[in-house]
Amino acid sequence: MRKFLAKNAPGYVFLSPWLIGFLFLALGPILVSLYLSFTKYDMIGDPRWVGLSQYEYMFTKDKRFWKSLQVTFTYVILAVPARLAFALMIAMVLDKGIRAIGIYRALYYLPSILGASIAIAILWRQIFNIDGVVNAFLSMFGIQGPNWIANPDTSLYTLVVLAMWQFGSPMLIFLAGLRGISPELYEAAEIDAASKPRQFFAITLPLLAPVIFFNIILQTIEAFKTFSSAFIISNGDGSPADSLLFFTIYLFNEAFKFFRMGYASALAWTLLVIIGAFTALSFFASKYWVHYENEKD
Repeated sequence: MRKFLAKNAPGYVFLSPWLIGFLFLALGPILVSLYLSFTKYDMIGDPRWVGLSQYEYMFTKDKRFWKSLQVTFTYVILAVPARLAFALMIAMVLDKGIRAIGIYRALYYLPSILGASIAIAILWRQIFNIDGVVNAFLSMFGIQGPNWIANPDTSLYTLVVLAMWQFGSPMLIFLAGLRGISPELYEAAEIDAASKPRQFFAITLPLLAPVIFFNIILQTIEAFKTFSSAFIISNGDGSPADSLLFFTIYLFNEAFKFFRMGYASALAWTLLVIIGAFTALSFFASKYWVHYENEKD
């Protein structure tokens, strides 16, 4: 035991701020929300125990619950691959050793800092309005663009584009991974007359697999938790026609608009289970395509 403490004490010291914060600030609300998920509670009276009836209603009768899942999963499936592909493309461009690369990194990372703000969400509404910048550009070619935000068929895609624009964080992670690939591998491939696409699929992607896996996990979790931009663009209710009814928006409205705190807690735990299940499945599947350099046969 003493050897274990002596060996791991520095790590626990650095972890202690998070552990203290979790134990004294987060653990209590987490346990309370779990209890409330089995009750009916409106923040005025006392919680009334109803057992699993909240979950039964959620899965069997609540059509908006299933709609929110559909919107959220569609967004995750579209936005995460698009953002990661775009981030990898930009990272490969920056990896070529261009001048003033530090400035370019800062500029490309800036949208990730600003993208979740209310101001950017409002600006995004203006860009994709019927008289916004996008339609003004299309009109130069004689094309009459739709009201992208107000059209249920196109509203979700505006948020996918916003997600692509916020590529800075995964881009920096990809760039760090690319810098860890030995240039000698590419030199040997060029001697063997391997084309650039062949080098990408035979060298870059396999060696970048751990970084890709890390980015997939992080970006998917963030996509499931998307809230502020969708809330502003959809006027807080998932409009038009519930096409932007993200799970987080539905949860927020149930809690703070209709004051159904018990049901909102059940929704929150359902989202936690969904994210946990995805993460566990991803780790299980990673053994088939993610390989590390120090692994032994």
